[in-house]
Amino acid sequence: MEIPRHWRLKKQRYGLVGEVCPHCEYKIFPPRDVCPNCGDEAKEQFAFSGKGEVYSFTTVYEAPAGFDANAPYTVAIVKLEEGPMLTAQLTDLGEQPIEIGMPVEMVTRKMRNDGDERGLIVYGYKFRPAVIA
Repeated sequence: MEIPRHWRLKKQRYGLVGEVCPHCEYKIFPPRDVCPNCGDEAKEQFAFSGKGEVYSFTTVYEAPAGFDANAPYTVAIVKLEEGPMLTAQLTDLGEQPIEIGMPVEMVTRKMRNDGDERGLIVYGYKFRPAVIA
């Protein structure tokens, strides 16, 4: 990933910032500028709560290049409280079994290194089991 693209996606990756359609109030993630619900322009930023639940999941044993140091790891489709679904890695699981419907929350974690030891360290959103207060 080149550095300009990394900085352009910073809000989305670190703060789970998407968009909301001003016409139909549909929440959009990742940002698209056009509402998939009504087709009108949607450029208003919206910060998602980062809370959601596991909709589906799988474990990756043969990781693609750049992610092989993390294998095996679990990837889930997370349904956010606000509606959109996104794909993200699950983290901080310990011995806890993963279940459909399990509450999760967004955390920022290291994703990978781009390049050698002097390259860019890429961080992004992952989800962990929700901490119940």
